[in-house]
Amino acid sequence: MSGFKFNPEKIARELSQFSEQLQQSFSTLKQLDEIDVGQTAKKAIYHEDKLQLFHYQSEKTPGRKRCKTPLLICYALVNRPYMVDLDQQRSFVKRLLALGLDIYLIDWGYPDAADRYLDMDDYVNGYIANCVDQVLEDTGQDQLNLLGICQGGTLSLCYTALNPDKVKNLVTMVTPVDFKTPDNMLSHLVQQIDIDLAVDTYGNIPGAMLNDAYNALMPMRLGLQKNLNIPRQLKDPASALSFLRMEKWIYDSPDQAGEMFREFLTTFFKRNGFIQHTATVADTPIDLQRITQPLLNVFGSADHLVPPSASKALKGLTLSSDYSEYEVASGHIGVFVSGKSQTEVAPTIANWLKEHE
Repeated sequence: MSGFKFNPEKIARELSQFSEQLQQSFSTLKQLDEIDVGQTAKKAIYHEDKLQLFHYQSEKTPGRKRCKTPLLICYALVNRPYMVDLDQQRSFVKRLLALGLDIYLIDWGYPDAADRYLDMDDYVNGYIANCVDQVLEDTGQDQLNLLGICQGGTLSLCYTALNPDKVKNLVTMVTPVDFKTPDNMLSHLVQQIDIDLAVDTYGNIPGAMLNDAYNALMPMRLGLQKNLNIPRQLKDPASALSFLRMEKWIYDSPDQAGEMFREFLTTFFKRNGFIQHTATVADTPIDLQRITQPLLNVFGSADHLVPPSASKALKGLTLSSDYSEYEVASGHIGVFVSGKSQTEVAPTIANWLKEHE
């Protein structure tokens, strides 16, 4: 600290500015009502337990080529799927619709005590399989395009390996495949967890507890730094809504069905099932070499939850002769809500799917 000097006038000035920003924040919050998310028009076409399958209202753009094959989005279980439709300016789904895709999405809902014993068989061979069949029935098609996001991408790989004839093209986004890469901070954390004790104690795993674990991976950025910047984020209604929609999504974390949590973490985080070729669903081996259809693997270069190395491990594990990788200069969530998501990511995916019609 040699040579460091406090500047009382500068400190007083900054404290005064911070106080003014706080007052402005309070004024802004008084102007806001409900924090709206997921506004793109959609209709539930199928219900099962807590799950809903939504069909988005297509946007017909004159002169734009449309993709006849429907696209089913399979999101992760640990967060709510409206991340892909956060607001009208940052809606990944809305942009894909405008580019000519026919989109369906699985909303897993909120598991409760009745779902305590759901396992991977229920999710892959039950829920996902039933949603695929519903989409095919609704569209009259024999195959669909499947887009899996994060944990939903891992489950989509399992489903496709078990049902390759029903998937025409597969897109994985920020999807973990190698769960034990050296730079995977989340994996290092999971290795220290007694999964059986956690499930046997809690039953369903509280979503709030998982949120604390994610925030602990970047405590300065996701804790102190974010909180200090809140007054700037709340300077006006538009900025405040953008910030609060994201905060609503972050803390709107469903509890996790206990047995599914146990099986998924044991299969992938503990045993690295894809890499070690030990993954099974209902005692059926998951052979990724049964995946021969075109495959687009999308990942974020600055993703701290699923580092690029964890996703890029997919290359060579399937027998797809048309495997492509697309690296986005963003973090885990930025792939869907950044400016690049609208101008680059969505068009790249839409064009790839159209080329593979």
